[in-house]
Amino acid sequence: MAEQRGDERRTADVRGSADVEGSAADAGEPPRRAARPEEARAWDDLVTTARRTVSDGLVVGTSGNVSVRVGDTVLVTPSGVPYDRLTPDDVTGVDLHGRQVLGTLVPTSELPMHLAVYRTTGALAVVHTHAVHATAVSTLVTELPLIHYMAAALGGPVRVAPYAPYGSDELAENMLQALAGRSGCLLQNHGTLTHGSTLAQAYDRTAQLEWMCRLWLTASSVPGLTPSLLSREQLTEVEERLRGYGQRG
Repeated sequence: MAEQRGDERRTADVRGSADVEGSAADAGEPPRRAARPEEARAWDDLVTTARRTVSDGLVVGTSGNVSVRVGDTVLVTPSGVPYDRLTPDDVTGVDLHGRQVLGTLVPTSELPMHLAVYRTTGALAVVHTHAVHATAVSTLVTELPLIHYMAAALGGPVRVAPYAPYGSDELAENMLQALAGRSGCLLQNHGTLTHGSTLAQAYDRTAQLEWMCRLWLTASSVPGLTPSLLSREQLTEVEERLRGYGQRG
């Protein structure tokens, strides 16, 4: 959750007046450096994806966050900065230990979740949102009912990670348990998190998860009727089919 505190241009150097590179060294952190060409391109894609979460109604304001891994560097949206104001000069990146190596804007407060995903999976992109229908579902169940076969695209039934304060190590740990064997989960009373090998894939999984949550809420709201659900066996069959889905070559 990129909290909306209005501090749009805080620097990562809390001492304010010290030279950025020098202060990082004093704190035992690696010195800041210029973005490499591949990082600059990845930053452009990240900003485009972050803006899409707003335009598609998955977040409001600066809530939610996006990251992408380039080698051992994780580019991530900064805290409290509206996505339409981000420029190429605002590139923000950390190493896998969370030490800032690119930029001066403070990284998202949800950095622990993003880093936990990269440390424990082969993911190269993470999308976190506060999508309305998915967040609503997270308050009702511990696992999204099997309302549609696209759950297979996320690795199986989507679990809900128990609530913990945003930005906490506890939330990151709860998320990892819910993500085990999955590429997406719900965060109780909070939102969604998905990952993928590309930003496009991570985003698509977020959109699919929000759609499935909306579908279940819609079907469940019809008085006197209960939606039919898929069995685990039916979902397994779909998982097999998805392995051969799409164009080859």
